[in-house]
Amino acid sequence: GSEMCIRDSRFMDWVHLHLALNHLPVVGILFVFGLLLLGICRGSEELKRLSLQLCVALFVIGMGVKFSGEQSAEKLFPNPNAEMKAFIRSHENSADQAVTGSFLLFVLAGIGLFRSRRTRILPVWATVGCSVLCLLTLILLGRTANFGGQIAHPEIRESGDSIATVSDE
Repeated sequence: GSEMCIRDSRFMDWVHLHLALNHLPVVGILFVFGLLLLGICRGSEELKRLSLQLCVALFVIGMGVKFSGEQSAEKLFPNPNAEMKAFIRSHENSADQAVTGSFLLFVLAGIGLFRSRRTRILPVWATVGCSVLCLLTLILLGRTANFGGQIAHPEIRESGDSIATVSDE
């Protein structure tokens, strides 16, 4: 009973890790996008540099989310029914697109930071490009989060129907 819950709560599994991390990229990219725009508007190299550094960090966190998501799906839904498979597939496909956007942002931010290592002034192409990629990645991450929410929260699905989470297919 309660002893088992206490003992199990000391260990974080893939599902817990995925749930703990999955909000960070979504909220983080929104914060970074705003910070980067503020840095551009104020002409603050420090804010722009911090924004690009955070883009790099968010990619690393995002990879943890992606990896833990695959492990979570296998644990939570070892034999998903066809409808759940469709929800999982939509979430995974969207996550792949978000990871691609995050990777491009990571690469551009990394190159911009590397190119500015001596002068400490970021190239304009890096800050403008990262702004555009931040917005694109924000959209992709938001879409991915919505699909992920539909897996665990039937109340936000279009139909509002609840489905069985595991079947014996």
